[in-house]
Amino acid sequence: MNSFNAIISKSPVLDTVIRSAKIAAATDVTILLKGETGTGKEILATAIHQASARADKAFIALNCAALAESLIESSLFGHKKGSFTGATSAHEGIFQAANGGTLFLDEINSLPITVQAKLLRVIETGECMAVGDTEAYTVDVRIIAASNANLEKQIADGEFRRDLYFRLNVVPLELPPLNQRAEDIDYLVAHFLTVFEKTHHITAPKFSKQSLKALKAYHWPGNIRELRNLCERLCILLADRVIEPENLPLEFSNYKNHSPSSNDFVLPESGLYLDNLEADLIHQALNRTKGNRSKSAKLLGLTRDTLLYRMQKHGFATH
Repeated sequence: MNSFNAIISKSPVLDTVIRSAKIAAATDVTILLKGETGTGKEILATAIHQASARADKAFIALNCAALAESLIESSLFGHKKGSFTGATSAHEGIFQAANGGTLFLDEINSLPITVQAKLLRVIETGECMAVGDTEAYTVDVRIIAASNANLEKQIADGEFRRDLYFRLNVVPLELPPLNQRAEDIDYLVAHFLTVFEKTHHITAPKFSKQSLKALKAYHWPGNIRELRNLCERLCILLADRVIEPENLPLEFSNYKNHSPSSNDFVLPESGLYLDNLEADLIHQALNRTKGNRSKSAKLLGLTRDTLLYRMQKHGFATH
């Protein structure tokens, strides 16, 4: 079974990320997942682990922001009995529990600088030191880290170690926000409705075309997690009904009568040169996305292949 099937997408932007993830999964290379909260970084990390040679070993996901600062070192590396007040017995750390497998460190930007130094040593040498111990132990753990913060800015502010960043950023993978994957909303909605229909033993509602348009036009600050929560709420409250735009929450009100396919452009009375306009729009899209063809195609409502064809037509460099 393809572990990446759990990632539901027809988006060319995300497809590029998945292709790179599949290649990286076959190795032991350290991976850094970037992207907004709710974009599915843990799902991608799980898929990478399941496609790797470590698939039959432990996969442990740890949210670094959820750890009490005073206990982070002990949680990661373990401690000896009596090493601090309350340490009434020896404790095995998360690295020991993940030995042979994969450790997913989410929100790694939350780790204190002192712990970052010890994490760097583990990545470089495989050696860990339990709190209160004088002898190191060795582990074989594959690290997949994730951050929703700008690590480069944290480095500049002295909040994140540059050397650790470079060790984590061997293969960077950036997950696009949901508002850049509007073509995936139909598939994600269908998936979530099926899941919640089974979970809650109800008949799932159906979305009308207009309500789906409103979903696609919405900016999704909470990304896929927000869409999932919305689908579950509507499944429970509006089971076996057709969901119309007026059934959507208030935050969708500014998007109900507008979608990316709306015809907002008005042809000037004097006319225009269509080829010149098309070339100019392609140029603007490429500038806005810093040359990213997949993102540019998305902005223009084209497939990537169509964009490349039109770039060639207008004499843009495609290599």
